[in-house]
Amino acid sequence: MVKKLSEKRAGNAFRTYQKATFLGYKRSNTNQYENQALLKVQGLETRPDAQFYVGKRCCYVYKAKTVDEKGTKFRTIWGKVAAPHGTSGVVKAHFKKNLPSSAMGARVRVMLYPSRI
Repeated sequence: MVKKLSEKRAGNAFRTYQKATFLGYKRSNTNQYENQALLKVQGLETRPDAQFYVGKRCCYVYKAKTVDEKGTKFRTIWGKVAAPHGTSGVVKAHFKKNLPSSAMGARVRVMLYPSRI
């Protein structure tokens, strides 16, 4: 009997990114800074732990309606984690193009590279 692809890869599957959620933009009472996105990284609870992710690349993957020149409907916006934000494991990130407001609450990938270890 032929095994499914998912059964073959179940034992050695790994990913090179950590899941995060786009919470919103950095803001004050009167101003909102769309060029600074706040990300809540899964499993991250303290500010010292968040320091590990500073300098890591992050990627927002979304699906467009039209196929691009590469033949795919998936598009990406790349960015970089800039600093911890607060004491509860939220990080601040800068993206090449600002994340759209429709992405609030959506999944963002925080890559585990470049490594400083």
